[in-house]
Amino acid sequence: MEHKLADLSNRPLRDLRISVTDRCNFRCRYCMPAEIFGPDFQFLPQESILTYEETVRLARIFVSLGVRKLRITGGEPLLRKGLPSFIRELDRLEGVEDIALTTNGVLLRKYAKELYDAGLKRVSVSLDSLDDRRFRLMNGDRSGVQPVLDGIAAAAEAGLKVKINMVVQKEVNEQDILPMAAYFRDKKLTLRFIEFMDVGNTNGWKLDKVVTKKRILEIIQGWAPVEPLDAHYSGEVAARYRYKGSDEEIGIISSVSDAFCSTCTRARISAEGKLYTCLFASRGHDLRELLRSDRTDTEIGRFIEAVWMARSDRYSEERASSHSSHSPKIEMSHIGG
Repeated sequence: MEHKLADLSNRPLRDLRISVTDRCNFRCRYCMPAEIFGPDFQFLPQESILTYEETVRLARIFVSLGVRKLRITGGEPLLRKGLPSFIRELDRLEGVEDIALTTNGVLLRKYAKELYDAGLKRVSVSLDSLDDRRFRLMNGDRSGVQPVLDGIAAAAEAGLKVKINMVVQKEVNEQDILPMAAYFRDKKLTLRFIEFMDVGNTNGWKLDKVVTKKRILEIIQGWAPVEPLDAHYSGEVAARYRYKGSDEEIGIISSVSDAFCSTCTRARISAEGKLYTCLFASRGHDLRELLRSDRTDTEIGRFIEAVWMARSDRYSEERASSHSSHSPKIEMSHIGG
């Protein structure tokens, strides 16, 4: 029987994003700028991070409440040892329809086949430019473009469905929109453009740095006409477009200029076991303490139910109406976007 859990805006709980580490081998300026996340930065100690067993238990509880899709995030999730075995355990949960992973792609070539064999269905790879110099400037000089392209190719060859995520920033990589579009159209892979978001407190976000969905579409339309497509499912975050006369697609995720709060069905668990009901949340709800006490699955489930039923988050809509974002927020490196 389908669980009918819904929040104050009647939004169901369908998607769970699970961060397995707060560490990353990149220092992208819009997520983990090197001057903040430097050599002395104190990441979470191992004992604070949920074990895989604890995380699988949580996932099972969330699935009993209606979650159908799981996405593994970080930090960079492929830095966490034993990830394929963890995904295999998640894939065994009755009711899970889809397991996906978000990664910077550098380690994907090494793990792609093992991840696919474990039950991973899809992977989203972050890549913000095909220009090696610009890409290095954006990721803190941690990698060139080729290892990421190699990872993308390995994932596709292994059988994974691959999408590429490009965060577009004005006067940073706006000039890369068309080269990226042309490259991945030729590869028959879906590229998703993401408006630069004010996630966290350290990425220097300003509204005038946002390249809007409208502007991205204008640039694409001037090169190759596209037409809108219906969403695959209710709550899909990317607006879909197809190049006319083809089956190739692009997507645009526009949480700044065209907020989609009203259909958001996502909950997030940070690496240390805090539940967040919004990407832009200021506080989380501690599930680790419950897991490490004598609470039963039913009791933990009731706690999660109470949190979700009280959920009223609509940050992006509120930001659009007030043109401000002063409240402190959880860092994206903690909950994976």
